[in-house]
Amino acid sequence: MSVKGKAYVMGAYEHPTRDAPDKTTAQLHAESAKGALEDAGLSFDDVDAYFCAGDAPGFGGMSMIDYMGLKNVRHMDSTETGGSSYILHVGHAAQAIAAGKCQVALITLAGRPRNGGNRPGPSARPGPTGLTDGDPGAGFENIYGGSTHNTYGMCAMRHMYEYGTTSEQLAWIKVAASHHAQWNEHAFLKNVVTVEEVVNSRMISDPLHLLDCCVVTDGGGALVVTSPEVARSLNRPKVKLMGVGEAPKVQQGGKLDLTYSGAVWSGPRAFEEAGVTPADIKYASIYDSFTITVLMQLEDLGFCKKGEGGKFVADGNLISGIGKLPFNTDGGGLCNNHPTNRGGITKVIEAVRQLRGEAHPKVQVPNCDLAIAHGTGGSLGVRHGAATAIFEREA
Repeated sequence: MSVKGKAYVMGAYEHPTRDAPDKTTAQLHAESAKGALEDAGLSFDDVDAYFCAGDAPGFGGMSMIDYMGLKNVRHMDSTETGGSSYILHVGHAAQAIAAGKCQVALITLAGRPRNGGNRPGPSARPGPTGLTDGDPGAGFENIYGGSTHNTYGMCAMRHMYEYGTTSEQLAWIKVAASHHAQWNEHAFLKNVVTVEEVVNSRMISDPLHLLDCCVVTDGGGALVVTSPEVARSLNRPKVKLMGVGEAPKVQQGGKLDLTYSGAVWSGPRAFEEAGVTPADIKYASIYDSFTITVLMQLEDLGFCKKGEGGKFVADGNLISGIGKLPFNTDGGGLCNNHPTNRGGITKVIEAVRQLRGEAHPKVQVPNCDLAIAHGTGGSLGVRHGAATAIFEREA
């Protein structure tokens, strides 16, 4: 069953805080939900479906439904694919709406990693026997000291080896994000940086420098996805879902190519359902946990050939008003916000802003009528879930 045109994102809200010592994770979820519902012109009583992932506290969806006082929920989904969960949830919400399971779906994300809150994701370590009841791969990987930074660094190093990609080319991704973040009053990092500043920042995991890495922030965000009937009743710009795709990429017993992501499967599925091509996209929200994440996903989504990502992102090609493919015009995870280390929901939020014409005037893409949001959740170099969503502004 296709979801093309069968659901609309009618509410979007990004929590303004980046450091929340005085708020609980549940409070951030609820405040984000309130903001998205008000943006759509709806209330908590209108919600009949709720979506969350592993960042939700307590008993996940059930705890948050109780905390927010949602009385009419008849559909729940707590699918967990890391930072890509919320893009995937948009597709799942559309499927539920198309199947008649709900009319108004609320999706929330929140967390407090800067203030001692749990950082979602596998954290199990092998015990004395070498066994673990957490991530089944932990006993084979953690003994080598793997971390987020060095598993992404491996991908970057392999890409450089295979295709001649350079640190300077990766740096252009951070430069583009910083050019956009300067106009975002809530951005965690607002200073514009140069290629030289990126490559001269301290090394974190060769070849990734400090400025190749995303920020760590508290905060949250929420989306409201509705049926076409509900969308038509609301006095808000309509952002229609055109196509979605999702896919896992796993270790496959060690038979792993580090130079590609799950976008090679999720992207084509989304483009096929939407009936468009990468050349049609006016704006791209691309998950940017690290600069290498962006480069590989752009290749895998078809914006350039495999191995040509370095040339594609260089010389300002991702900067709004300058380049051919404006990306992450809010500053992205590299500069603006990466709440609880999960940036998928912010990718949809900024895509919605662009399609509504509500992005900052300095970064608003002219005549933006088609946008993509893509996310990778997990680890690019180990295992992850990929999710792609294509949206269209409805006149």
